[in-house]
Amino acid sequence: MNDSNAPARVDRRMALKWISSATASLALPGSPAFGAAAKTGLKAAAEPRGKGYGPDPDLMKTYKPGDLWPLTLSDDQRTLLITLCDIILPADEQSPSASSVGVHDFIDEWISSPYPGQAGDRTTVLRGLDKLEEEALSRSGKGFVKAGAEVQLAICTDFAKAARKDSKKDPGRCFLRLRDLIAGGYYTTPEGMKDIGYRGNISMASWDGPPKEVLEKLGLEPQEA
Repeated sequence: MNDSNAPARVDRRMALKWISSATASLALPGSPAFGAAAKTGLKAAAEPRGKGYGPDPDLMKTYKPGDLWPLTLSDDQRTLLITLCDIILPADEQSPSASSVGVHDFIDEWISSPYPGQAGDRTTVLRGLDKLEEEALSRSGKGFVKAGAEVQLAICTDFAKAARKDSKKDPGRCFLRLRDLIAGGYYTTPEGMKDIGYRGNISMASWDGPPKEVLEKLGLEPQEA
């Protein structure tokens, strides 16, 4: 969020430091079954609809949000998620914020897709947004977006601590999955890959073999041309 009312951002390295206290959770056993109703105070979401992109998607086509299936998040949910994205991965001197590269859109697409693998995440994400909203209202009398940076960070810190104690119980469980989806979405963008120094497969004009220091560490002789 870039307007004048946007919450103050903490340094990304600091955000990762406190949030990493929670145990990583790439899979959540016992997630609700596909099509389970998600009751959220921000918006009662309908079940996912659409047939998906099938086994042979057109990779040359540029799809717009909602082209393949209806999206889930309401405007309020979307704004809350944008705020959370930029608390977890704010902009710094090196890289842009999570929301500026569309991580919130990725999550909306992810939880809206009509596949069993994403069904549990849909319910978990919506419940997590509810938990953040409810906690902010309890602490400040305002919703999460308007509660202010101090309250927002305190809630996220407490939820991360709760996840460390019990990663299968809310609110830690929901917060942990939200954290993982935000980080996973961000670090698969070109900007995120650049942030961690990942180069990937790049073309090279020539190949001179492994660097000398690598060969020395492995006790190997340089390759002959």
